[in-house]
Amino acid sequence: MFMMKNVLRNLLSRNATRKYPYVRREPFPDYRGPVQIDAEKCILCGICAKKCPSQCIAIDPKEGTWDLDLLACVYCASCVEACPKQCLSMGKEHPAPRLGHDHLVVYGTGKKKKARAEAGGKTDAPASETEK
Repeated sequence: MFMMKNVLRNLLSRNATRKYPYVRREPFPDYRGPVQIDAEKCILCGICAKKCPSQCIAIDPKEGTWDLDLLACVYCASCVEACPKQCLSMGKEHPAPRLGHDHLVVYGTGKKKKARAEAGGKTDAPASETEK
């Protein structure tokens, strides 16, 4: 008898929750969603991977890949703040539910190496060292 009052009140009132994923809430203004990368600007330096507290970023400069483990990411934005080229950003959408373990793999070009002009036996050493 004690709980009957609560049961009837809950049955006759409206729902307390949304029917996600059919009804979605708009994200808050400062919401941090999944990490997004602009592969054309990325130099694959690895600073974002070093700053990541959950170690979810793996970079292979030789193959030119940037790999993000989507389930390990805690959306802290440490990688975004540490990126020297500002090629990382936080999305504004809440990630959709997943059935499996997904990785975001992006192929980039990495650092652009400067071409050296090898003319007449010149060295890259400073002038003070070549005169000795």
